Amino acid sequence: MYIEGRRAAAEALRTGFPVKRALVAEGEDRDAVLSKLVTDVHAAGIPVLRVPRAELDGLSSHGAHQGIALEVGAFPYAELADVIANAGEGPALVVVLDHVTDAGNFGAIVRSAEVVGAAGVVIASKRAAEVTVATYKTSAGAVMHLPIARVPNIARALEELKGAGFWTVGASEHAEGVCWDAPLSGRIALVMGSEGDGLSRLVLETCDDLTKLPQHGKTESLNVAQAATALCYEWLRQNSR
Repeated sequence: MYIEGRRAAAEALRTGFPVKRALVAEGEDRDAVLSKLVTDVHAAGIPVLRVPRAELDGLSSHGAHQGIALEVGAFPYAELADVIANAGEGPALVVVLDHVTDAGNFGAIVRSAEVVGAAGVVIASKRAAEVTVATYKTSAGAVMHLPIARVPNIARALEELKGAGFWTVGASEHAEGVCWDAPLSGRIALVMGSEGDGLSRLVLETCDDLTKLPQHGKTESLNVAQAATALCYEWLRQNSR
């Protein structure tokens, strides 16, 4: 797997993410920003291989490698216990994704969760987006800053979060009230459903509460990443009082 792009590569170096080698486009020596990044790669003891730009184009997921890609191993997923431990004892946010499948949405949600200070993200181990090159890119490197746990059963994970003092709140069109009136202060596990089906029946039944965003326009709804961002910030707002 590759982390592509200068910003993502710089974040990988800054956080000490394990990197096997760096692939750098040939003929880019006059690019001061890239040259500085290559110097940092060398300083970290990472082998550098100069390759034709066409080779980077071939492995790039978005065509936006910017002259550098880092080859890394499998992403080090956390355990749910790690996410709970990272939450500490006070107010905390954990974002739980019930089979979100689009890599772009997944990355955007991770980015929003990290920006508001969430303790972690929980995803399903099957039929769900994973941390890939695309996720590194769309999360702007946020996947390297907070634990992401993969679990075999989302409903069971919610029960474990409840046992750790979390109030589980699902985002659903079936909710009676909007998020402005929902109790989102304290320890909250925010549950977002899949792009097509929303929350599954068992997850809906497991949630302590349901909420939704207020809506006045004619468009059907926001996508899951936009909705998650708005709800993450509502959690932050209620906990900043």
